Amino acid sequence: MTARDFLSRYRYDERLVTGAFYPQAPVSIDSGDKVGVVLMNHGGPERAEELESFLYNRLMDPAVFTLPVPMALRERFCRLLARRQARTLRKDYEQVGGGNPINRYTREQAAVLQQRLNDRFAALTGATFRTYIAMRYGQPASVDVAQQMKRDGIDKVVLLPLHPHYSKATTGSSLAYWHALEAEGTIPSWPTALIYEYAAHPKLIQAISERIDEGLQRFPVHSRAEVPLVFVAQGTARKDLAKHGDPYCCLVNSTVQQVMEYRGEQDSGRAFRVSFHGPSRVARSLGPGTTDVLEALADEGERTVLVVPISLVSDHMDTAHGLDIALREEAYGLGIEHFEVTNGLNCHPLFIEALAECVAAQVVPTDVARVDGADVLPTAIPTLPRYQAGQRAVRCATCSHACEARDWSNQPAVFVPAPRYPLPTEEQAQRAA
Repeated sequence: MTARDFLSRYRYDERLVTGAFYPQAPVSIDSGDKVGVVLMNHGGPERAEELESFLYNRLMDPAVFTLPVPMALRERFCRLLARRQARTLRKDYEQVGGGNPINRYTREQAAVLQQRLNDRFAALTGATFRTYIAMRYGQPASVDVAQQMKRDGIDKVVLLPLHPHYSKATTGSSLAYWHALEAEGTIPSWPTALIYEYAAHPKLIQAISERIDEGLQRFPVHSRAEVPLVFVAQGTARKDLAKHGDPYCCLVNSTVQQVMEYRGEQDSGRAFRVSFHGPSRVARSLGPGTTDVLEALADEGERTVLVVPISLVSDHMDTAHGLDIALREEAYGLGIEHFEVTNGLNCHPLFIEALAECVAAQVVPTDVARVDGADVLPTAIPTLPRYQAGQRAVRCATCSHACEARDWSNQPAVFVPAPRYPLPTEEQAQRAA
C-alpha cells in the first residue's frame, strides 16, 4: 500500500488515540505456538539518498499531518517539501556518518529481545518467540515483514511499539497502517494483542536512571549534584492533545515523575525540566520547546545541563544530530558551558527485560496458570491499575488529564532493586579501573 493509497482510504478514527484497532487483552497461546513479536517504529534512512523518499512517506501520513487540501495537491506539496527538507538534512546526515543509527540499534534490540524471551519464557509458555521489525516509513516495510511472518509459520502476534508513550502520531499511525493492510487482504490476520504503553514500567525507569548516572559522570565531581536535567520528548501536534485527547504528553510526564521518584533522596534537590523538541513544520507542536527551556535555565544562571531523551528508546538522528550537535550549539550560544546528552537505551539489559516482560504479560498459555514468583509470567497489562491523576505532580501547564500510566509496582515478576547509590567519585573509579 503506497502512501497515496493509505491517504485515499484514511478517515479519522478514535482508535488512532485509543489503540483499539487491536485488543489490549492478552492473546491465548497453545503449546508449540510460534509467537511473532512485531517491533513497530518509524525507521530512518540508511543512506542520505533515501532521505527524500522517507520524508515524503512521513509527510503524506494523515495520522500525523492534517492538511486541508485535495489529495493531488497534497501529494505535490509533500514531494516538494520532502525534496527541500532532504537537501537541508543531507548535510546533517553527513555529520553523523551518513545514516540514521536507529536501524542498526533496532536490529540489535530485536535480536537480544528474541533471545531473552525464549530464555526466560519459552519453557514456561510452551511457545517459541520470534521478533520482527516493521518500520512505518522506512525498511523493513510492514508488508515484507508480514509475508516473512507467514513463511515462518507464525500463529499468534504481539504488537510491541518501540514508543513507551502512546501517541496518535507514532503508535497510532503504525497500528492504523498495519490494520489497513489487513483489511485489504495484503497481509494475513492473526490473533493479536497490543502493548498500548509501558511508560512506568519499573525496569524502563531504572534503565533511564542508569543512563542519567552515566551522563553525570561526564561532569566534574564537585558540580554533579547541581547539574539540571532536561528531559526531552519528541514534539507532536498540540491539536491532537486538545482535540482528540491524545495521551502522549501525560505519559511522557508520568515517566519523568517515576524517574525522579526512583532516584529519590540522591536527587531531591536537583532541578529538572520537561521539554518537547523537533516541532512539526506544518503544525503547532507541544511545548515548552527545548530551546526555550535552555534559555530559561541560562537566564537563571545555570551553566551546566544534562539532556535526557525520554521518548526515543535508541540513539537516533534526532539525538545524534538534533540534540548532540544542533542543540549543543544553541546551548553554547545561550551561555551553557557544559552540555551533555545521555546515551540511548539501545540494548540496556534492563530495557530489554522490560520489553520482554511486556510481551510475556500479553500472552496467556492455555495450560499454564499465572502464579506469584520471580520466574513466572507478569500480570496481564489490562488488569494493572493506573496511577491516579492526583498522584502525578509532573504535568504540562494545560494538562487535560488524558491518561495515566499503568502501575507495574508490587509485582514479583518485575521486581527492581533500589538505586545503587552513592555513585563513585572519579578517584574511586580510577582506582577501580
